[in-house]
Amino acid sequence: MRQIVLDTETTGLEPAQGHRIIEIGCVEILNRKLTGNHFHTYLNPERDIDAEAVKVHGLSRDFLADKPRFAQVAQRFLDFVTGAELVIHNAAFDVGFLNHELRRWNPALPELAAHCPILDTLLLARKKHPGQRNNLDALCKRYGVDNRHRDLHGALLDAEILAEVYLAMTGGQTLLVLEPESEPDTPATHATATPLNLQPRAPRPGDHPRLKVVRCTETELEAHAARLAEIAKAAGGRCLWQGEG
Repeated sequence: MRQIVLDTETTGLEPAQGHRIIEIGCVEILNRKLTGNHFHTYLNPERDIDAEAVKVHGLSRDFLADKPRFAQVAQRFLDFVTGAELVIHNAAFDVGFLNHELRRWNPALPELAAHCPILDTLLLARKKHPGQRNNLDALCKRYGVDNRHRDLHGALLDAEILAEVYLAMTGGQTLLVLEPESEPDTPATHATATPLNLQPRAPRPGDHPRLKVVRCTETELEAHAARLAEIAKAAGGRCLWQGEG
């Protein structure tokens, strides 16, 4: 299973107001393992960047002036992500911007969801942790993912962090299989664990050993009867097992 963890940085909050993507960061997960393969680019938005947005990501128009336009990287981006499942935190925001950029590049293209299934980790986190904070920083703290180097938002950095959070959040139980032909034991991690798939089945003969029945000896039975007689005498004959009281 191939997944692409994706994040973007933008000039502002609304593509409908003409805001553009200025950074795309993607990291690849293959069969729940980070491969080290990634897609990353800064983009020239050909417009000013909102001051509040600069405070978030620190990217200025001067820095982006010599970077490629989206149209120059669009095909390379689609080639990288097509067919994989996209894993995005607050996917509506990033996907909205990406669809806007794709329409500008080629109005005949279908939306991104036609190229890739999309998993929103914010919705997943809200389902797992209702009523709690579920932004990326809160999830890092909850799952023990180190994000101390995240002074500013960055698309590639945030995608790398989100990948670790996603793997930790979806690790679940693992199945330990002990078979003669298996490889030597290796420490399990959240990235390599095999999901546990429990399939109920009817019990079969031999599933459980037959219980051993240990019967009392005559001496033990006599001692038991004597003890019950002592208890009955002390209770004045009001004992439940004698049918009284």
